[in-house]
Amino acid sequence: MSARSHLYVPANDLERLTKALGRGADALIVDLEDGVAPSDKAIARQNLTSFLNDLNSAIEIWVRVNPEKGALEADLAAAVHKNCRGIVLAKATTLAEIQNLDSLITELEKSRGIAKPLEVSALIESAAGVFNAQAIAAGPRVTRLQLGEADLRADLGTSGTAGDATTQFARSMAVLASAAAGINPPLAAVSTNFKDLDAYRKSSQDFKEWGYFGRACIHPAQVEIVNEVFTPNADELAAAQDILDRLVAAGGGVALDAKGRMIDEAIAKIARRTLATGK
Repeated sequence: MSARSHLYVPANDLERLTKALGRGADALIVDLEDGVAPSDKAIARQNLTSFLNDLNSAIEIWVRVNPEKGALEADLAAAVHKNCRGIVLAKATTLAEIQNLDSLITELEKSRGIAKPLEVSALIESAAGVFNAQAIAAGPRVTRLQLGEADLRADLGTSGTAGDATTQFARSMAVLASAAAGINPPLAAVSTNFKDLDAYRKSSQDFKEWGYFGRACIHPAQVEIVNEVFTPNADELAAAQDILDRLVAAGGGVALDAKGRMIDEAIAKIARRTLATGK
């Protein structure tokens, strides 16, 4: 099953980073960007190197890097490692940035003898990035998109509940661009309100219905909710299997589901996806 919960952890606190492995998340996003003060960037990179060298865990490790030249190269020097699953490129805006990132990673992989290529998750945080989402999604190494909704709202100048209408367009663009490129569904954005867990569960369910899979978390309390929302329950798995069984029994083409509704290959595709995410 693909990773559901991705817990952000700043790299400037090595003890906190190590403890995060036991918080129940499927993946960690080790942060070298906005979660780390400029004065702590150097120690954060050192901590990341130590963490990756000592890692003995099946949890996916991603590293969010700074996009600016100089900082990007320094971050990658610490992050490109056999124990790192991939790079989260903050403020991804153009295909050229993805291509440059690919070249930098490739050079480091070759010099370090890393056989399995690192993946890239593009974090889109601007209007320009939203309109370039399809090109970014089709870029080298990109396996998933994310939206940085706080930065996006700042770029757009939207606010309040009404601002969600504009944000929703960007959310849909990420889903459409991912499907068009044939990559994983996008990862849902963080929520900074980690105390209202009921609202977090509701918004996570909304993201799932919009076509997202998994969500980024900033607090361990959010992890369990994300894992539950994005894991099909027994009834959902049984219903999906029943759809496939009915289509087989009908010899393909069309059939009726348990409620007498027509089902066909499009419905079967959704059922297979449900069963796949439940493994």
